[in-house]
Amino acid sequence: MSRSKRLKRGCLVAAAALVLLSCGGCLGPVEGDRNLLQEEEPQERVVNLFSPMEKTSPNLENVARSAFDKTIALAEERVGVSVAYRTYTAEDHQDKTYDEVTMDRVRSNMDDIYVLNPDVILTLGEEGVLMDLSGLESAKNLREIIRVANTVDGKLVAIPQEVVAYGLFLNKDMFDRYGLKPPNTPEEFLDCCEVFQKNGIETPLGANRWWLEVFVLAQAYAELYNGGNTEAEIAALNSGEKKYSEYMRPGFEFLQVLIDRGYIDPEKALVSEAIEGEGPDFLAQKTPMVVAYWGAANTETAYGATEFELQVVGLPSSRGQMPVMPMTGFCVGANSEHAQDAMATLDVILSDEALQIYTDINKVIAASKNVKTNCIPALEPLNARIEEGEIVVASNASMKLEQWGNTCLVVRDLLAGATVDECMAAFDRLQEETLSK
Repeated sequence: MSRSKRLKRGCLVAAAALVLLSCGGCLGPVEGDRNLLQEEEPQERVVNLFSPMEKTSPNLENVARSAFDKTIALAEERVGVSVAYRTYTAEDHQDKTYDEVTMDRVRSNMDDIYVLNPDVILTLGEEGVLMDLSGLESAKNLREIIRVANTVDGKLVAIPQEVVAYGLFLNKDMFDRYGLKPPNTPEEFLDCCEVFQKNGIETPLGANRWWLEVFVLAQAYAELYNGGNTEAEIAALNSGEKKYSEYMRPGFEFLQVLIDRGYIDPEKALVSEAIEGEGPDFLAQKTPMVVAYWGAANTETAYGATEFELQVVGLPSSRGQMPVMPMTGFCVGANSEHAQDAMATLDVILSDEALQIYTDINKVIAASKNVKTNCIPALEPLNARIEEGEIVVASNASMKLEQWGNTCLVVRDLLAGATVDECMAAFDRLQEETLSK
């Protein structure tokens, strides 16, 4: 169950990078007067940004990208730099993942600013290859949950533009057709799946190889984060007094039931990329439920233009519908070639002014406690739970064992045929390895 062995799988077959602008060819000294000073054009200041780029359809506006571009443009104007986009998207499950590529690039100092996923943030933060961002002016306005979740070894190593919340995306029309209500608990979810399947819907839940872990995390940590004993429970996990497998087992048993009853297609999920794998069936109303992140409900390249009423709720748990919130974030390489400009650029991107622009367009949850947003109607049920404070944090730097990435990997073992007991043994090994370091 070695994580390093998993990350060696596949090879990089596609990457996109913008060509950086540089000073054009300059005229040499005039023949016969070699004492004349050469007047060179000033070299452009470039900051290299590595981030995931959503695939877009021709002539289709990508709202999320548009909002991001506006904040970049503001930073370019204020700082006096040119931000060069570099990106990578895996073509299929055999390619290197975005996470694998970003780890290689950060360690090799290939870029300046990176958008990283939570498990990568924790890994690279522990390696000391990410800059401490706590000195940025924009860091003073962060929601406390973001500061805690992105602090590694006392350093704030990542800050997101938005708080990413995962939820259950429902075709409300299909639920209404069969007299069903959005599920609150795992039992209610299974009841909904049974009704759908009895009415000819072969796989009620569309799934991919990335996001089934949110079901596990919602069920594992609903009480831990909302029961009033969070610090003590995390301390017990970090000391080894409690095992992560004790928390994880109910969620894995739940997924096994989904597999056994045919409510998900594990073989398809194991090789499907997020949204690209399950999205077409959901949009075609062949399946009534998928898991996705908040922004997918706003983006036409994902689920922002459905032909049915879309509703987004929390994941089923013992405490009801539960938003699951990992923390992707912007980071600066500790050995960045353009560190000063990168930090200044990031400070503008994450300022309240820029975040207000970003959230007004994308209608997302801002990282700053000062920035408010109004969500679209489809997201109101999920947002209500977030406003109530009922959430599960899927990436927490105060937990010694990284959660988001490790849970995802063990869930893939389950999809590939491992038993629940084997998956729990994998968590026990991961915990032992982590605590022995």
